[in-house]
Amino acid sequence: MLFLLCSLSSFAQQSSDEQAVWKLEHSYWDDVKALDLPSYKELWHPDFVGWPSVSSRPVRKDHITDWITTSTAKGLHLKSYSLEPAASQMTGNIVVVHYWVTAVWADKDGRGDPHTLRIMHTWLKGDKGWQIISGMSAPESSTRK
Repeated sequence: MLFLLCSLSSFAQQSSDEQAVWKLEHSYWDDVKALDLPSYKELWHPDFVGWPSVSSRPVRKDHITDWITTSTAKGLHLKSYSLEPAASQMTGNIVVVHYWVTAVWADKDGRGDPHTLRIMHTWLKGDKGWQIISGMSAPESSTRK
């Protein structure tokens, strides 16, 4: 319960820019669920480099949809997701967010198991608004409390 109280307290003090970035994180997952890859790609800065959990090495913007198309090629779709914010920090024109996402990728019959990832994105505010300039993800251990 203490974790929940600390989290609520820190999120109540978020700047309007941090709140805007959290809304964009939800847009990110809504775009994945809708398979709206053009909108999804607009969230990424042209100079992006990051390290997704599904890649053995960092990738650039030209590979940001690979994890989605790999799943859809197997006949899977994002059935549902939920975000659990862990932390965020604004410094200048940068907002860094950390969260857990639990997603269910389902087959054509709607069957799929939930999997949780830890995500970190660095958002940069520029001429096109907030865009992801860097990030990293990792599978969550089953022992998280």
